[in-house]
Amino acid sequence: MPQTALIVIDMINTYEHDDAALLLPSVREALTGIGTLLAAAREREVPVVYVNDNFGLWRSHHGEILEEALAGPHADLVEPVRPDEESLFVVKARHSVFYETPLAYLLGRLGVGRLVLCGQVTEQCVLYSALDAHVRHLDVTVAPDAVAHIHRELADAALRMMEVNMAAEVRDAADVSL
Repeated sequence: MPQTALIVIDMINTYEHDDAALLLPSVREALTGIGTLLAAAREREVPVVYVNDNFGLWRSHHGEILEEALAGPHADLVEPVRPDEESLFVVKARHSVFYETPLAYLLGRLGVGRLVLCGQVTEQCVLYSALDAHVRHLDVTVAPDAVAHIHRELADAALRMMEVNMAAEVRDAADVSL
């Protein structure tokens, strides 16, 4: 099996956007699965890469993004999944974790051939990231209990598309092999 990396998508978040009210309940449900994956990755010394929107704050770095999220009204959703000292951090500006980021280079340097995706939003950033990983010939696993959605029916369709069209492995966090 190729070297695996856990990719945590957009979980460092202030939830100050239009869809936040629809997203928040799903984020709360996904926290347990994300925590399971983080604990397993850290125990097995699997690289953990947080790829996060910069929310248009072009002068920000990961520490500032984290501080702002922890100071916000939904710090309880950030604290359980906050990066540790070993975590890597890539800032993105658009949906895919690969679009205009150094992630592909970083994964190549780490010898990674398989990604486990978790975070938000299933029908947007997770889906587009899975597709971009697939076209880069990376194996993809997505844990449906570790991804949050805005619209359940679109998330279900996105998970099915990842599985069927991108050969992604879709399995619950506790069943993911790291």
